Amino acid sequence: MSQSTPPPGTAPEDGADETSAPRRRFDSLRARGLFGPTAAERRQSLAGQASADAAHAQLEAEDALDVPEAPTTPDLTAAAFFDVDNTLVHGASIIHFARGLAARDYIAVSDMAQFGWQQLKFRVTGREDSDDVASGKEKALSFIAGRETDEFVALGEQIYDEIIADKIWTGTLELARRHLAAGQQVWLVTATPQILAQVIARRLGFTGALGTVVEAEDGKFTGRLVGDILHGPGKAHAVRSLAAREGLHLRRCTAYSDSHNDVPMLTAVGTAVAVNPDADLRELARNRGWEIHDFRTGRKAAKVGVPTALALGAAGGAAAAVLGRRRTED
Repeated sequence: MSQSTPPPGTAPEDGADETSAPRRRFDSLRARGLFGPTAAERRQSLAGQASADAAHAQLEAEDALDVPEAPTTPDLTAAAFFDVDNTLVHGASIIHFARGLAARDYIAVSDMAQFGWQQLKFRVTGREDSDDVASGKEKALSFIAGRETDEFVALGEQIYDEIIADKIWTGTLELARRHLAAGQQVWLVTATPQILAQVIARRLGFTGALGTVVEAEDGKFTGRLVGDILHGPGKAHAVRSLAAREGLHLRRCTAYSDSHNDVPMLTAVGTAVAVNPDADLRELARNRGWEIHDFRTGRKAAKVGVPTALALGAAGGAAAAVLGRRRTED
């Protein structure tokens, strides 16, 4: 490795610290993750943990209501995790919510058009532009700062009924319902704000949602995220954290996504399924023998590899039912 410190016998430049160059090299290596997680990775870890905490709290609150459970014998150690955009919902769910907000004059049509263009670029290229992400996040957070969380739950329910309900892929919904019929939990995992993702989960009868956590105090949004937008490795961290809390065996769980960006989540569980996959995910799924479903063309599963959690054995589910629901507390 070349040295950037002055040669022996050469005095450092005026005002320079003789140890600055090695320190800069160390900082550079650390930024690239060679000496621990990067700042971005730490934010994703925090986002995943916050998402799992919020989802668990929501589930605990619902359990406290003593809602009658379905007659199906629960399969207590298996669950299914579904990405939302283009996996369950046609298009980007946050764009659909933005459309509803624009129709109610909550946001400017120009802002909505800009955000839509950013999402279109991401869907076409499969890559996020850091400037687009930063500007979009800043605008969204400044818009909701100080607003009541209950207001957005009500808006989310209205917009779901008006726009999103007709954009659910029926094939993906059927896959989710098979897990529910088998007594398994079904969770959404998405970059969409968790408070809105929970609306979708509730409307569809799912267990809950893991999403981006927007900080709130005294029932109002602060305009800050907990960690960062839930994405990539953050989704995987959220799934692992929730599984630990719910007593799930990840080897018996299944994950569904359309995007290669969700490979961390797909490989965190025992069974990965590609739904309406992008080119990179389709190639990976074929190479690894994962199931592929493309509901955009009406094709059925293109390839069936390892069996899904639904077929991992009734014995495992029956044994889990005897053990009872296991949860770890903070």
